[in-house]
Amino acid sequence: MLKKFSWFCLMVLSIFILTTPAAQAGKANDTLSILHNIELSSVDNYFNTDRLGVVLCHHIWDSLLYRDFKTGEYKPNLATSWKYADSKTLEFDLRQGVKFHNGDEFDADDVVYTLNWISDPKNGVKSQQNVNWIEKCEKLGKYKVRIKTKKDFPAAAEYIAGVLAIYPHKYYAQVGPEGMAIKPVGTGPYRGVEVVPGKSITLAKNENYFAASPKGKPSIGKIHIRFISEVNTQIAELMSGRADWIWRVPMDQAEKLAKMPKITVETADTMRVFFLHFDAANKKGRNSPLNKLKVRQAISHAIDKETVRKTLVKGASQIIHSACYPTQFGCTDDVVKYEYDPAKAKKLLAEAGYPNGFEMEYYGWRERPEMEAIMGYLGAVGIKAKIQWMQYAAVRDKIRAGEVDMSHNNWGSYSIHDASAFTGNFFGGTADDNARDPQVIQWLQIADTSIDPEVRKKNYKLALQRIAEQAYCLPLWSSNMNYAYTKELNFTAQPDEIPRFFNASWK
Repeated sequence: MLKKFSWFCLMVLSIFILTTPAAQAGKANDTLSILHNIELSSVDNYFNTDRLGVVLCHHIWDSLLYRDFKTGEYKPNLATSWKYADSKTLEFDLRQGVKFHNGDEFDADDVVYTLNWISDPKNGVKSQQNVNWIEKCEKLGKYKVRIKTKKDFPAAAEYIAGVLAIYPHKYYAQVGPEGMAIKPVGTGPYRGVEVVPGKSITLAKNENYFAASPKGKPSIGKIHIRFISEVNTQIAELMSGRADWIWRVPMDQAEKLAKMPKITVETADTMRVFFLHFDAANKKGRNSPLNKLKVRQAISHAIDKETVRKTLVKGASQIIHSACYPTQFGCTDDVVKYEYDPAKAKKLLAEAGYPNGFEMEYYGWRERPEMEAIMGYLGAVGIKAKIQWMQYAAVRDKIRAGEVDMSHNNWGSYSIHDASAFTGNFFGGTADDNARDPQVIQWLQIADTSIDPEVRKKNYKLALQRIAEQAYCLPLWSSNMNYAYTKELNFTAQPDEIPRFFNASWK
Protein backbone atom coordinates (compact mmCIF):
# COMPACT_ATOMS: atom_id res chain seq x y z
CA MET A 1 0.00 0.00 0.00
CA LEU A 2 2.86 2.35 0.89
CA LYS A 3 4.58 1.79 -2.49
CA LYS A 4 1.34 2.51 -4.36
CA PHE A 5 0.89 5.68 -2.35
CA SER A 6 4.46 6.79 -3.03
CA TRP A 7 4.03 6.33 -6.78
CA PHE A 8 0.73 8.22 -6.67
CA CYS A 9 2.52 11.05 -4.86
CA LEU A 10 5.10 11.12 -7.64
CA MET A 11 2.36 11.50 -10.22
CA VAL A 12 0.85 14.39 -8.26
CA LEU A 13 4.27 16.00 -7.80
CA SER A 14 5.01 15.75 -11.51
CA ILE A 15 1.68 17.41 -12.32
CA PHE A 16 2.50 20.18 -9.85
CA ILE A 17 5.91 20.67 -11.45
CA LEU A 18 4.26 20.93 -14.86
CA THR A 19 2.29 23.93 -13.61
CA THR A 20 5.46 25.77 -12.56
CA PRO A 21 7.60 27.76 -15.04
CA ALA A 22 9.43 25.26 -17.26
CA ALA A 23 13.18 24.96 -17.22
CA GLN A 24 14.95 24.92 -20.56
CA ALA A 25 15.22 21.23 -21.37
CA GLY A 26 14.76 18.79 -24.18
CA LYS A 27 15.08 18.53 -27.90
CA ALA A 28 13.14 21.72 -28.60
CA ASN A 29 15.75 23.81 -26.76
CA ASP A 30 18.68 21.57 -27.73
CA THR A 31 19.48 21.38 -24.01
CA LEU A 32 20.02 18.07 -22.26
CA SER A 33 18.84 18.45 -18.66
CA ILE A 34 20.65 16.07 -16.31
CA LEU A 35 20.05 15.50 -12.60
CA HIS A 36 22.72 14.30 -10.16
CA ASN A 37 22.16 13.40 -6.54
CA ILE A 38 25.41 14.58 -4.94
CA GLU A 39 26.77 18.13 -4.96
CA LEU A 40 30.19 18.29 -6.55
CA SER A 41 32.81 19.58 -4.11
CA SER A 42 34.76 21.15 -6.99
CA VAL A 43 34.54 21.15 -10.78
CA ASP A 44 38.35 21.11 -10.93
CA ASN A 45 39.14 17.58 -12.10
CA TYR A 46 41.92 17.14 -9.56
CA PHE A 47 39.99 18.34 -6.52
CA ASN A 48 36.97 16.06 -6.46
CA THR A 49 36.52 12.30 -6.21
CA ASP A 50 32.86 12.08 -7.24
CA ARG A 51 31.75 10.11 -10.30
CA LEU A 52 30.33 13.27 -11.86
CA GLY A 53 33.84 14.70 -11.72
CA VAL A 54 35.07 11.82 -13.89
CA VAL A 55 32.23 12.48 -16.33
CA LEU A 56 33.05 16.19 -16.53
CA CYS A 57 36.73 15.33 -17.03
CA HIS A 58 35.88 13.57 -20.29
CA HIS A 59 33.58 16.36 -21.49
CA ILE A 60 35.40 19.58 -20.58
CA TRP A 61 38.98 18.36 -20.93
CA ASP A 62 41.07 15.99 -22.99
CA SER A 63 43.99 13.73 -22.12
CA LEU A 64 46.98 12.77 -24.21
CA LEU A 65 45.38 9.39 -24.96
CA TYR A 66 41.83 8.06 -25.14
CA ARG A 67 40.76 4.55 -24.23
CA ASP A 68 38.26 3.11 -26.71
CA PHE A 69 35.59 1.65 -24.44
CA LYS A 70 34.61 -0.94 -27.06
CA THR A 71 38.05 -2.36 -27.86
CA GLY A 72 40.18 -1.29 -24.89
CA GLU A 73 42.66 0.22 -27.37
CA TYR A 74 44.52 3.43 -26.51
CA LYS A 75 44.04 5.99 -29.26
CA PRO A 76 45.79 9.30 -29.94
CA ASN A 77 43.99 12.31 -28.49
CA LEU A 78 46.03 15.40 -27.56
CA ALA A 79 49.03 13.26 -28.48
CA THR A 80 49.38 11.97 -32.02
CA SER A 81 51.89 9.23 -31.18
CA TRP A 82 53.83 7.87 -28.22
CA LYS A 83 56.51 5.35 -27.34
CA TYR A 84 58.50 3.97 -24.43
CA ALA A 85 62.08 5.25 -24.63
CA ASP A 86 62.82 2.90 -21.72
CA SER A 87 60.79 1.23 -18.97
CA LYS A 88 60.47 4.51 -17.03
CA THR A 89 60.25 6.98 -19.90
CA LEU A 90 57.38 7.75 -22.27
CA GLU A 91 57.68 10.22 -25.13
CA PHE A 92 54.70 11.88 -26.79
CA ASP A 93 54.33 13.83 -30.01
CA LEU A 94 51.55 16.37 -29.50
CA ARG A 95 48.71 17.41 -31.73
CA GLN A 96 49.05 20.80 -33.41
CA GLY A 97 46.23 23.25 -34.07
CA VAL A 98 44.23 22.50 -30.91
CA LYS A 99 42.89 25.41 -28.86
CA PHE A 100 41.56 25.70 -25.35
CA HIS A 101 38.09 27.12 -24.81
CA ASN A 102 39.58 30.52 -23.91
CA GLY A 103 41.47 30.67 -27.21
CA ASP A 104 44.91 29.71 -25.89
CA GLU A 105 46.88 27.41 -28.18
CA PHE A 106 47.66 23.95 -26.83
CA ASP A 107 51.32 22.92 -26.77
CA ALA A 108 53.99 21.20 -24.68
CA ASP A 109 54.02 23.91 -22.01
CA ASP A 110 50.47 22.93 -21.00
CA VAL A 111 51.35 19.25 -20.64
CA VAL A 112 54.55 19.93 -18.70
CA TYR A 113 52.89 22.42 -16.36
CA THR A 114 49.83 20.25 -15.71
CA LEU A 115 51.65 16.99 -15.02
CA ASN A 116 54.36 18.57 -12.88
CA TRP A 117 51.81 20.57 -10.89
CA ILE A 118 49.42 17.71 -10.15
CA SER A 119 52.24 15.30 -9.23
CA ASP A 120 53.67 17.70 -6.65
CA PRO A 121 52.27 16.53 -3.27
CA LYS A 122 52.35 20.12 -1.98
CA ASN A 123 49.45 20.98 -4.30
CA GLY A 124 47.11 18.53 -2.59
CA VAL A 125 45.46 16.68 -5.47
CA LYS A 126 42.65 14.62 -3.93
CA SER A 127 43.49 11.23 -5.48
CA GLN A 128 47.25 10.90 -5.07
CA GLN A 129 47.06 7.35 -6.44
CA ASN A 130 46.29 8.82 -9.86
CA VAL A 131 49.36 11.06 -10.00
CA ASN A 132 52.02 9.93 -7.52
CA TRP A 133 53.74 7.64 -10.05
CA ILE A 134 54.93 10.64 -12.10
CA GLU A 135 58.54 11.70 -11.46
CA LYS A 136 58.48 14.67 -13.84
CA CYS A 137 57.44 15.84 -17.28
CA GLU A 138 59.95 17.50 -19.60
CA LYS A 139 59.57 19.60 -22.73
CA LEU A 140 61.49 18.25 -25.74
CA GLY A 141 60.05 20.74 -28.22
CA LYS A 142 56.95 22.84 -28.75
CA TYR A 143 54.98 19.69 -29.58
CA LYS A 144 56.97 16.96 -27.87
CA VAL A 145 57.18 15.91 -24.20
CA ARG A 146 58.76 13.23 -22.07
CA ILE A 147 57.14 11.71 -18.97
CA LYS A 148 59.46 10.08 -16.44
CA THR A 149 57.95 7.66 -13.92
CA LYS A 150 59.35 7.12 -10.41
CA LYS A 151 59.42 3.38 -10.95
CA ASP A 152 58.39 1.06 -13.72
CA PHE A 153 54.66 1.71 -14.01
CA PRO A 154 53.02 -0.57 -16.60
CA ALA A 155 49.57 0.97 -16.10
CA ALA A 156 50.76 4.45 -17.14
CA ALA A 157 48.79 4.56 -20.41
CA GLU A 158 45.61 3.55 -18.56
CA TYR A 159 45.94 6.46 -16.13
CA ILE A 160 46.99 8.92 -18.82
CA ALA A 161 43.94 8.05 -20.89
CA GLY A 162 41.54 7.93 -17.99
CA VAL A 163 42.11 10.76 -15.53
CA LEU A 164 45.00 13.05 -16.52
CA ALA A 165 43.21 16.03 -18.03
CA ILE A 166 45.50 18.66 -19.53
CA TYR A 167 45.00 22.26 -18.36
CA PRO A 168 45.93 25.58 -20.05
CA HIS A 169 49.08 26.47 -18.13
CA LYS A 170 48.81 30.27 -18.22
CA TYR A 171 45.18 30.23 -17.11
CA TYR A 172 45.66 27.69 -14.33
CA ALA A 173 48.78 29.43 -13.03
CA GLN A 174 46.67 32.57 -12.74
CA VAL A 175 43.39 31.24 -11.28
CA GLY A 176 44.38 27.98 -9.57
CA PRO A 177 41.93 25.29 -8.40
CA GLU A 178 39.45 27.85 -7.09
CA GLY A 179 39.23 29.63 -10.43
CA MET A 180 39.07 26.41 -12.44
CA ALA A 181 36.21 25.26 -10.21
CA ILE A 182 34.14 28.32 -11.12
CA LYS A 183 35.19 28.79 -14.74
CA PRO A 184 36.60 25.52 -16.10
CA VAL A 185 38.68 25.75 -19.28
CA GLY A 186 39.84 22.77 -21.32
CA THR A 187 40.06 21.55 -24.91
CA GLY A 188 37.16 19.07 -24.64
CA PRO A 189 33.97 18.63 -26.67
CA TYR A 190 32.03 20.81 -24.21
CA ARG A 191 33.02 24.10 -22.59
CA GLY A 192 31.98 25.38 -19.20
CA VAL A 193 29.40 28.18 -19.40
CA GLU A 194 28.25 28.59 -15.81
CA VAL A 195 28.94 26.95 -12.47
CA VAL A 196 26.61 27.71 -9.57
CA PRO A 197 28.21 25.90 -6.61
CA GLY A 198 25.85 23.42 -5.01
CA LYS A 199 23.14 24.04 -7.61
CA SER A 200 24.05 23.58 -11.26
CA ILE A 201 26.66 23.31 -14.01
CA THR A 202 25.99 24.39 -17.60
CA LEU A 203 28.05 23.24 -20.57
CA ALA A 204 27.86 24.24 -24.23
CA LYS A 205 29.06 22.43 -27.32
CA ASN A 206 32.61 23.32 -28.36
CA GLU A 207 31.98 24.37 -31.95
CA ASN A 208 35.72 24.38 -32.63
CA TYR A 209 36.44 20.92 -31.24
CA PHE A 210 39.24 19.30 -33.20
CA ALA A 211 37.98 16.89 -35.84
CA ALA A 212 40.64 14.23 -35.21
CA SER A 213 39.51 13.57 -31.64
CA PRO A 214 38.54 9.92 -31.03
CA LYS A 215 35.61 11.23 -29.00
CA GLY A 216 33.98 12.61 -32.13
CA LYS A 217 32.18 15.90 -32.65
CA PRO A 218 29.43 16.59 -30.09
CA SER A 219 25.85 16.84 -31.34
CA ILE A 220 23.75 18.23 -28.47
CA GLY A 221 24.01 21.99 -28.04
CA LYS A 222 23.89 22.39 -24.26
CA ILE A 223 24.07 20.24 -21.15
CA HIS A 224 22.50 21.54 -17.94
CA ILE A 225 23.33 19.60 -14.77
CA ARG A 226 21.34 20.20 -11.59
CA PHE A 227 21.91 18.77 -8.12
CA ILE A 228 18.80 17.20 -6.61
CA SER A 229 19.39 14.72 -3.81
CA GLU A 230 15.89 13.23 -3.53
CA VAL A 231 15.26 10.47 -6.07
CA ASN A 232 11.49 11.01 -5.96
CA THR A 233 11.97 14.64 -6.96
CA GLN A 234 14.30 13.56 -9.77
CA ILE A 235 11.72 11.11 -11.08
CA ALA A 236 8.98 13.74 -10.90
CA GLU A 237 11.19 16.14 -12.89
CA LEU A 238 11.77 13.45 -15.53
CA MET A 239 8.09 12.57 -15.75
CA SER A 240 7.14 16.23 -16.10
CA GLY A 241 9.65 16.86 -18.91
CA ARG A 242 11.79 19.28 -16.89
CA ALA A 243 14.62 16.74 -16.89
CA ASP A 244 15.80 14.52 -19.73
CA TRP A 245 18.22 12.11 -18.05
CA ILE A 246 18.73 10.66 -14.57
CA TRP A 247 20.74 7.78 -13.16
CA ARG A 248 21.13 5.78 -9.95
CA VAL A 249 17.40 5.11 -10.06
CA PRO A 250 16.30 2.47 -7.49
CA MET A 251 15.21 -0.75 -9.16
CA ASP A 252 11.60 -0.61 -7.97
CA GLN A 253 11.24 2.89 -9.42
CA ALA A 254 13.05 1.93 -12.62
CA GLU A 255 10.64 -0.96 -13.18
CA LYS A 256 7.70 1.45 -12.98
CA LEU A 257 9.36 4.06 -15.20
CA ALA A 258 10.03 1.39 -17.84
CA LYS A 259 6.28 1.10 -18.37
CA MET A 260 5.90 4.79 -19.24
CA PRO A 261 5.62 5.48 -22.98
CA LYS A 262 7.90 8.54 -23.11
CA ILE A 263 10.75 7.19 -20.97
CA THR A 264 13.54 4.72 -21.74
CA VAL A 265 15.08 2.73 -18.90
CA GLU A 266 18.49 1.12 -19.37
CA THR A 267 20.13 -1.21 -16.86
CA ALA A 268 23.85 -2.02 -16.76
CA ASP A 269 26.46 -3.49 -14.46
CA THR A 270 29.29 -1.11 -13.61
CA MET A 271 32.85 -1.22 -12.34
CA ARG A 272 31.69 0.37 -9.08
CA VAL A 273 32.17 -1.97 -6.14
CA PHE A 274 30.38 -1.50 -2.82
CA PHE A 275 32.19 -2.71 0.28
CA LEU A 276 32.28 -2.39 4.04
CA HIS A 277 35.42 -0.46 4.95
CA PHE A 278 36.78 -1.29 8.41
CA ASP A 279 39.21 0.72 10.53
CA ALA A 280 41.42 -2.33 11.03
CA ALA A 281 44.58 -0.27 11.59
CA ASN A 282 43.19 1.60 14.60
CA LYS A 283 44.49 4.80 13.02
CA LYS A 284 43.49 7.04 15.93
CA GLY A 285 44.14 4.62 18.78
CA ARG A 286 40.47 4.32 19.73
CA ASN A 287 40.61 0.56 20.42
CA SER A 288 37.47 -0.11 18.42
CA PRO A 289 36.06 -3.65 18.34
CA LEU A 290 36.76 -3.61 14.60
CA ASN A 291 40.48 -3.60 15.33
CA LYS A 292 40.01 -7.32 16.10
CA LEU A 293 40.16 -9.81 13.24
CA LYS A 294 37.43 -12.05 14.65
CA VAL A 295 35.01 -9.12 14.87
CA ARG A 296 35.62 -8.24 11.22
CA GLN A 297 35.18 -11.89 10.29
CA ALA A 298 31.98 -12.05 12.34
CA ILE A 299 30.54 -9.06 10.48
CA SER A 300 31.52 -10.70 7.20
CA HIS A 301 29.64 -13.90 8.09
CA ALA A 302 26.62 -12.04 9.51
CA ILE A 303 25.42 -10.54 6.21
CA ASP A 304 23.46 -12.40 3.54
CA LYS A 305 24.94 -10.52 0.59
CA GLU A 306 23.11 -12.49 -2.09
CA THR A 307 19.67 -11.84 -0.58
CA VAL A 308 20.39 -8.11 -0.34
CA ARG A 309 21.66 -8.10 -3.92
CA LYS A 310 18.63 -9.98 -5.26
CA THR A 311 16.00 -8.01 -3.35
CA LEU A 312 17.44 -4.48 -3.32
CA VAL A 313 20.36 -4.02 -5.73
CA LYS A 314 18.93 -6.30 -8.45
CA GLY A 315 19.55 -5.85 -12.17
CA ALA A 316 22.94 -6.67 -13.65
CA SER A 317 24.85 -6.44 -10.35
CA GLN A 318 27.06 -9.31 -9.19
CA ILE A 319 28.48 -10.49 -5.87
CA ILE A 320 32.09 -9.38 -5.38
CA HIS A 321 34.58 -11.31 -3.25
CA SER A 322 37.87 -9.44 -3.81
CA ALA A 323 38.92 -5.83 -3.31
CA CYS A 324 38.79 -5.11 -7.04
CA TYR A 325 36.46 -5.39 -10.04
CA PRO A 326 36.65 -8.73 -11.95
CA THR A 327 37.70 -7.25 -15.31
CA GLN A 328 40.56 -5.17 -13.90
CA PHE A 329 44.03 -6.46 -14.71
CA GLY A 330 45.34 -8.41 -11.71
CA CYS A 331 41.97 -9.00 -10.06
CA THR A 332 41.20 -12.52 -8.84
CA ASP A 333 38.40 -14.06 -6.80
CA ASP A 334 40.63 -16.91 -5.61
CA VAL A 335 40.35 -15.59 -2.05
CA VAL A 336 38.62 -16.49 1.21
CA LYS A 337 34.87 -16.13 0.77
CA TYR A 338 32.67 -15.33 3.76
CA GLU A 339 29.45 -17.29 3.43
CA TYR A 340 26.33 -16.21 5.31
CA ASP A 341 26.55 -17.98 8.67
CA PRO A 342 25.00 -16.06 11.61
CA ALA A 343 25.80 -18.86 14.07
CA LYS A 344 29.48 -18.65 13.15
CA ALA A 345 29.29 -14.85 13.42
CA LYS A 346 27.99 -15.12 17.01
CA LYS A 347 30.69 -17.65 17.88
CA LEU A 348 33.42 -15.36 16.53
CA LEU A 349 32.02 -12.40 18.46
CA ALA A 350 32.08 -14.41 21.68
CA GLU A 351 35.66 -15.51 21.00
CA ALA A 352 36.60 -11.87 20.42
CA GLY A 353 35.20 -10.93 23.84
CA TYR A 354 31.77 -9.65 22.77
CA PRO A 355 29.29 -12.44 23.62
CA ASN A 356 26.50 -9.86 23.87
CA GLY A 357 27.62 -7.86 20.86
CA PHE A 358 28.41 -4.15 20.94
CA GLU A 359 27.25 -0.79 19.60
CA MET A 360 28.87 1.07 16.71
CA GLU A 361 28.28 3.79 14.13
CA TYR A 362 27.87 2.85 10.47
CA TYR A 363 28.65 5.69 8.04
CA GLY A 364 27.37 6.03 4.49
CA TRP A 365 26.14 8.32 1.75
CA ARG A 366 24.66 5.91 -0.84
CA GLU A 367 22.45 2.80 -0.76
CA ARG A 368 20.42 3.67 2.34
CA PRO A 369 18.01 0.71 1.94
CA GLU A 370 20.94 -1.68 1.58
CA MET A 371 22.57 -0.17 4.67
CA GLU A 372 19.35 -0.66 6.63
CA ALA A 373 19.24 -4.30 5.54
CA ILE A 374 22.84 -4.81 6.65
CA MET A 375 22.03 -3.08 9.94
CA GLY A 376 19.27 -5.67 10.44
CA TYR A 377 21.62 -8.59 9.79
CA LEU A 378 24.16 -7.16 12.24
CA GLY A 379 21.45 -6.68 14.85
CA ALA A 380 20.51 -10.35 14.54
CA VAL A 381 23.96 -11.36 15.82
CA GLY A 382 24.08 -8.70 18.54
CA ILE A 383 25.80 -5.77 16.82
CA LYS A 384 23.74 -2.60 17.21
CA ALA A 385 24.75 -0.39 14.29
CA LYS A 386 23.55 3.21 14.10
CA ILE A 387 23.54 4.73 10.62
CA GLN A 388 25.32 8.06 10.23
CA TRP A 389 24.18 9.50 6.89
CA MET A 390 26.37 12.30 5.49
CA GLN A 391 27.66 13.84 2.29
CA TYR A 392 30.43 11.82 0.66
CA ALA A 393 33.19 14.37 1.29
CA ALA A 394 32.36 14.52 5.00
CA VAL A 395 32.50 10.73 5.37
CA ARG A 396 35.72 10.50 3.34
CA ASP A 397 37.44 13.07 5.55
CA LYS A 398 36.33 11.31 8.74
CA ILE A 399 37.58 7.97 7.40
CA ARG A 400 40.96 9.47 6.56
CA ALA A 401 41.12 11.00 10.04
CA GLY A 402 40.56 7.57 11.63
CA GLU A 403 37.20 8.52 13.12
CA VAL A 404 35.04 5.86 11.42
CA ASP A 405 34.80 2.25 12.58
CA MET A 406 32.87 1.05 9.53
CA SER A 407 31.57 2.72 6.41
CA HIS A 408 29.39 1.63 3.50
CA ASN A 409 31.94 2.59 0.91
CA ASN A 410 32.06 2.31 -2.86
CA TRP A 411 34.65 2.89 -5.54
CA GLY A 412 34.45 3.10 -9.32
CA SER A 413 38.26 3.10 -9.79
CA TYR A 414 37.95 6.21 -11.97
CA SER A 415 37.05 3.60 -14.63
CA ILE A 416 40.70 2.51 -14.66
CA HIS A 417 40.95 -1.11 -15.84
CA ASP A 418 43.81 -2.03 -13.54
CA ALA A 419 43.73 -3.37 -9.97
CA SER A 420 46.08 -0.59 -8.88
CA ALA A 421 43.15 1.81 -9.16
CA PHE A 422 41.19 -0.06 -6.48
CA THR A 423 43.46 -2.33 -4.43
CA GLY A 424 46.36 0.11 -4.51
CA ASN A 425 44.12 3.02 -3.57
CA PHE A 426 42.69 1.42 -0.42
CA PHE A 427 45.52 -0.87 0.70
CA GLY A 428 48.74 0.61 -0.69
CA GLY A 429 49.62 2.93 2.19
CA THR A 430 47.55 5.87 0.94
CA ALA A 431 45.34 8.20 3.00
CA ASP A 432 42.45 5.80 2.29
CA ASP A 433 44.32 2.75 3.59
CA ASN A 434 42.60 1.59 6.80
CA ALA A 435 44.67 -1.60 7.05
CA ARG A 436 48.26 -0.30 6.90
CA ASP A 437 49.57 -3.83 6.45
CA PRO A 438 53.30 -3.64 5.51
CA GLN A 439 53.19 -7.01 3.73
CA VAL A 440 50.20 -6.01 1.59
CA ILE A 441 51.82 -2.67 0.79
CA GLN A 442 55.02 -4.44 -0.31
CA TRP A 443 53.16 -6.85 -2.59
CA LEU A 444 51.18 -3.99 -4.11
CA GLN A 445 54.31 -1.95 -4.73
CA ILE A 446 55.73 -4.87 -6.72
CA ALA A 447 52.44 -5.45 -8.57
CA ASP A 448 52.01 -1.78 -9.41
CA THR A 449 55.52 -1.35 -10.80
CA SER A 450 56.66 -4.61 -12.40
CA ILE A 451 56.72 -4.68 -16.19
CA ASP A 452 56.26 -8.46 -16.12
CA PRO A 453 52.50 -9.23 -16.32
CA GLU A 454 52.91 -12.56 -14.51
CA VAL A 455 54.78 -10.94 -11.63
CA ARG A 456 52.04 -8.34 -11.40
CA LYS A 457 49.30 -10.99 -11.30
CA LYS A 458 51.15 -13.05 -8.69
CA ASN A 459 51.62 -10.13 -6.31
CA TYR A 460 48.10 -8.78 -6.73
CA LYS A 461 46.85 -12.26 -5.89
CA LEU A 462 48.99 -12.45 -2.75
CA ALA A 463 47.77 -9.02 -1.63
CA LEU A 464 44.12 -9.75 -2.38
CA GLN A 465 44.27 -13.08 -0.56
CA ARG A 466 45.69 -11.48 2.58
CA ILE A 467 43.17 -8.62 2.43
CA ALA A 468 40.40 -11.22 2.40
CA GLU A 469 41.97 -13.45 5.07
CA GLN A 470 42.39 -10.49 7.41
CA ALA A 471 38.94 -9.13 6.51
CA TYR A 472 40.34 -5.64 6.04
CA CYS A 473 37.17 -4.93 4.09
CA LEU A 474 34.10 -6.88 3.02
CA PRO A 475 33.40 -6.58 -0.72
CA LEU A 476 29.64 -6.70 -1.27
CA TRP A 477 28.46 -6.31 -4.86
CA SER A 478 28.97 -4.33 -8.03
CA SER A 479 26.65 -1.44 -8.60
CA ASN A 480 23.70 -1.99 -10.87
CA MET A 481 23.13 1.28 -12.68
CA ASN A 482 19.64 2.20 -13.79
CA TYR A 483 19.42 5.05 -16.26
CA ALA A 484 16.11 6.69 -17.16
CA TYR A 485 15.82 9.22 -19.96
CA THR A 486 13.48 10.72 -22.51
CA LYS A 487 12.73 8.64 -25.59
CA GLU A 488 13.81 11.65 -27.66
CA LEU A 489 17.42 10.89 -26.73
CA ASN A 490 19.88 8.52 -28.42
CA PHE A 491 22.07 7.30 -25.56
CA THR A 492 23.96 4.10 -24.75
CA ALA A 493 25.28 3.25 -21.28
CA GLN A 494 28.70 1.65 -20.83
CA PRO A 495 29.99 -0.53 -17.97
CA ASP A 496 32.75 1.94 -17.10
CA GLU A 497 30.08 4.26 -15.66
CA ILE A 498 31.05 7.20 -17.87
CA PRO A 499 28.01 8.47 -19.76
CA ARG A 500 29.39 9.89 -22.98
CA PHE A 501 27.03 12.71 -23.80
CA PHE A 502 29.38 13.83 -26.57
CA ASN A 503 28.23 10.68 -28.40
CA ALA A 504 24.54 11.23 -27.60
CA SER A 505 22.07 12.92 -29.94
CA TRP A 506 18.42 13.82 -30.31
CA LYS A 507 16.21 11.51 -32.34
